[in-house]
Amino acid sequence: EIIEMMNGCICCTVRQDLIVVLEKLAKRVKAGTLKLDGVIIETTGMADPAPVAQTFFVDDMVKASFKLDGIVTLVDAKHVEQHLDEEKPE
Repeated sequence: EIIEMMNGCICCTVRQDLIVVLEKLAKRVKAGTLKLDGVIIETTGMADPAPVAQTFFVDDMVKASFKLDGIVTLVDAKHVEQHLDEEKPE
C-alpha cells in the first residue's frame, strides 16, 4: 500500500501529516485490519532527514507504535563532487 502526501515542505507541514498517517496505520494494525512489516518514507529532494527522523522520537503515539530502524541516503553521483565543499546556512 502506498500513501502519498503532497503538502509541501516535509520538514514543517508534512511532518504533522506524517504523524496523522502513522497514527492511522497504527490504529489499523491494532484493529487487526493491517499487517505491517515496515514503513518506508521517501523524501525526494530533502537534504536533511533529521526532521522526519525526529518525528519517531517526539510524538508519543509514533514512538510507542514504530521504531526508526535506519536512514538510507542516495546521492546523485554525477553531481555530488561539485556540492561536497558547498557551505549552506544553518
